[in-house]
Amino acid sequence: MKSSGEGSPSVTLTVERGLEVLRAFHAERTPLSNAELVRRTGLSKATVSRLTTTLIRIGFLRRAGGGRQFELGAGALSMGHAYLETNPVTRVVNPYLQQLADKLDVCVALGVPHHLDMLYIACGIGAKIATLRTGVGSLIPMESTALGRAYLYGLPAQERRTQMDAILLAAGIHAKTVKGNIQAAFEDLKQSGVCICVGEYQRNAYGIALPVTVGRSQTLMALNCGAIELQPNAATIRRKLMPALKTAARNVVDLLADVDYEP
Repeated sequence: MKSSGEGSPSVTLTVERGLEVLRAFHAERTPLSNAELVRRTGLSKATVSRLTTTLIRIGFLRRAGGGRQFELGAGALSMGHAYLETNPVTRVVNPYLQQLADKLDVCVALGVPHHLDMLYIACGIGAKIATLRTGVGSLIPMESTALGRAYLYGLPAQERRTQMDAILLAAGIHAKTVKGNIQAAFEDLKQSGVCICVGEYQRNAYGIALPVTVGRSQTLMALNCGAIELQPNAATIRRKLMPALKTAARNVVDLLADVDYEP
């Protein structure tokens, strides 16, 4: 017999809110306070406090150093490991991306959308750039990264307009700047097939990306290379990485030709 709360709207809403708290731990992987979780999720202070208490109790969060900030616990990490084991894209593409990352001394990642972010579903990280603090499961902003802008460019026109409206609404007073940067990336993609982003998401970090459509499901994703340099130069990045990135995109499409994947 079904329990009284099972499947109810309130239970579903609680689960959704709990997942939003977990998703708030982005690629930088730093501990977060309740106040920062409130800012990132848009939930009330009371709701976040209640959810963090519950998530600690069931092992999905833990207190960082016994203090007032939180970090992901073993429960959340086990979910990530299960995802790695079962996701066909990750399993097929990760070894190739790691080989490329080692060869180029960069991070190479394949991403799909998650709300207004991009989620890394496959990733290779060169030994020299561990400071990027990224990996499979990382979330990075769609509006301020080459990966996200390449994905937006690859969308059908109506879907792109809808996503852009959401991004600009979230950008608030920065909407004009965000729109201008995205439009510049679109023009770059139109002219060269790639877009480059330098120092917007993380200081001294750069990314170069392009959209890819993969698998029997013809799912739109984006592929990027990135690293951290003291003074990254867009022209040098383009000359060094654009040919390799375009070749990698073709290889990823070939590797995933028989894969069914829906993000």
